[in-house]
Amino acid sequence: MTATTTGAVRRRVVVRGTVQGVGFRPYVHRLATDLTLSGFVSNTDYGVLIEVEGTPDGVSRFCDLLTAEPPPLAVVTALGVEDVPVKGSDGAFTIRTTERSTGRTQLPPDTATCADCLRELADPADPRHRHPFVTCTHCGPRFTIATGMPYDRAATTMSGFPMCPRCAREYGDPGDRRFHAQPVACPDCGPRLSLVPAPGTGIEPARDADALAAARVALADGRILAVKGLGGYHLACDAENARAVDTLRARKERGGKPFAVMCAELADVERLAEVSDAERAALTGPRRPIVLLRPRPSRLAPGVCPGSPHLGVLLPYTPVHTLLFGLPGDPPGPRALVMTSGNRSGEPIVTDDAEALTRLAGLADAWLVHDRPIASPCDDSLLRVRADGTEQVLRRSRGYVPRPLRLPFTVRPTLAVGGDLKNALCLGEGDLAWFGPHIGDMGELTTLDAARRAESHLRRLTGVHPERVAADRHPGYHSARWAHRRAAELPDRTPVLVQHHHAHIASAMAEHGLDGTTPVIGVAFDGTGYGDDGTVWGGEVLLADYTGFRRFTHLLPAPLPGGDAGVANPCRLALARLWAAGLPRDPDLPSVAACTPQELALLERQLEREVACVPTSSMGRLFDAVASLAGVCHRAGYEAQAALELEAAAASAWGAESAAYAFAIGPRGLDPAPLLGSVVDDLRAGTPAPLIAARFHRGVARAVQDACRSARGATGLTTVALTGGVFANALLEAECAALLAGDGFTVLRHGEVPPNDGGLALGQLAVAAHPRGKE
Repeated sequence: MTATTTGAVRRRVVVRGTVQGVGFRPYVHRLATDLTLSGFVSNTDYGVLIEVEGTPDGVSRFCDLLTAEPPPLAVVTALGVEDVPVKGSDGAFTIRTTERSTGRTQLPPDTATCADCLRELADPADPRHRHPFVTCTHCGPRFTIATGMPYDRAATTMSGFPMCPRCAREYGDPGDRRFHAQPVACPDCGPRLSLVPAPGTGIEPARDADALAAARVALADGRILAVKGLGGYHLACDAENARAVDTLRARKERGGKPFAVMCAELADVERLAEVSDAERAALTGPRRPIVLLRPRPSRLAPGVCPGSPHLGVLLPYTPVHTLLFGLPGDPPGPRALVMTSGNRSGEPIVTDDAEALTRLAGLADAWLVHDRPIASPCDDSLLRVRADGTEQVLRRSRGYVPRPLRLPFTVRPTLAVGGDLKNALCLGEGDLAWFGPHIGDMGELTTLDAARRAESHLRRLTGVHPERVAADRHPGYHSARWAHRRAAELPDRTPVLVQHHHAHIASAMAEHGLDGTTPVIGVAFDGTGYGDDGTVWGGEVLLADYTGFRRFTHLLPAPLPGGDAGVANPCRLALARLWAAGLPRDPDLPSVAACTPQELALLERQLEREVACVPTSSMGRLFDAVASLAGVCHRAGYEAQAALELEAAAASAWGAESAAYAFAIGPRGLDPAPLLGSVVDDLRAGTPAPLIAARFHRGVARAVQDACRSARGATGLTTVALTGGVFANALLEAECAALLAGDGFTVLRHGEVPPNDGGLALGQLAVAAHPRGKE
């Protein structure tokens, strides 16, 4: 740095990353002012631009401190510094209006209400006392209100709410916590809350504070409310009111699928579940996901999470949620609320107010709505915390989106559309990838429409304009059909089609920063995926890099009676597995007893004649079959119900049981026939279902270890990726990881990217970025 004759120097600094909407400019302003420097700071399309002038020591000190203590939500990913000519100074450092240019910056995710805003919310002397939309630069909505970039109020759904004089002063004061906080508002300038009752409920309409008070009364009376949050509507009811929970479950036609529970505060969570330090940190952090915990005996209604090994719990993350539970001095109400996505089964979460009144009619007794539009749906994220304190995200959405992932390679502008279950899109360009929010299952027209809107919104926020599309190879997937239509609009008119389990493994590799020069042993276990031989895969051990894969071994296939429709009947899957193993299907077996005589006769004809019986090597379907054989679950009302209940049974006996059933491992693959024979022998010996479940889990883990040993012996590879939806099973994943690590393998487990199909798009993106080899 060369000083002028006056001793002054000037530097231009470009800061990239999550640096807009997080209070970065006022932070820069305070730092420069404290050091008596002149210049300016401005938002641009590519980040934050700073020019700073002063003494050489002062300017150097500024550059050293710039990234030392940034605002809590800021994430600096790159810093560019260059000397520029001195302009002379009047001693002022200013914050300029946004500069529009080319390039890209990163919008922060929606963030839970900060402690300062919560104090204001509860303070009767504060102007924002009980204001349901209190926020500042450290918290509140970002992704779900942004309509474009750069992130300014005009490019958010707050543009329709003119600031009152007080908010405008705070917004324009660099020393204020709300300086350029785009969602800033107060009771004088909105937004506004309303309670809209369903006809015939006897609930009275109300506004603002009265709406919240009436909503609390309705919840205490056992009513079901549709509550508008950051990224869509929830359906809420008192989680300790069995009648209310059962009514919600019946109205939503949810079967036995567990509900998530929102608790008023951490003490209420600890009353319901065991909470480790790491789980406590996840619950109370700024992302506020649903965290899967080990439930305690409590007063929760039995219908909240029947048969599940975990209770999904979250804490309030908006002022509306906090006020819904009430402030000190309010009449007592429920301390735990079922808080489930506001939709009908198979549909995306509702965000539009008019749609909410129609699509949620018959589900809700009243709607607690507000007039701030939602720019993009964004469901709650879901994770579990492992025993070692690391997190495994199972649904990556609110609190994570649209924060990008750094790629270990570069990619042309590409849209990866994911799969048909747990769909989440991914846009990539250069060395960054942006996931969109969780969309759901792509079986409905409304979900496809939601996917199209999600892609459009993500394009606007990231500036990525895809040149090609990557999709699953399954010819029947709705997502793949959409990919073909979308590709017709792009320069590369033919989509890159990626085998399902190859994408799972590539996703794990990309998340862990592998450049792909050395293949890995990929253990991809899930419920279904289109195989290269036209059958259903799902119990795969592949040797893979980004350019291709080789199927090293796999679970031996069995018929899948009725195809996808048969998945709802684990008892039929059990009998098909016994048939494939050459084992008798005797009437004393629980799976046989669970079927009607007509069902048994039809199943026999299907198996003998191979009618509507696609072969499957799915490990997920083997879990279903064993769940039924053990008498744990014969009919599944939701995806993975049988496997979840089998895991719950195994967990109850895990510490008392170390035995493991054995597979036969040979050149044809992993043969479960000996394992199934052992299950039948134990059933006849009166072995309890939890012991059978534990022995099965340990047996699968031992088979994974043996298969990886064989792969290492044949290839010398020592890195194993555990991926696919089956590895959302905490017991299995932990046991496999422990056995493999103890055997000298490097084990890749998913963290921020889901192991299930919610992480599939990242793998598709990775494969598309590399020349296609033989798959």
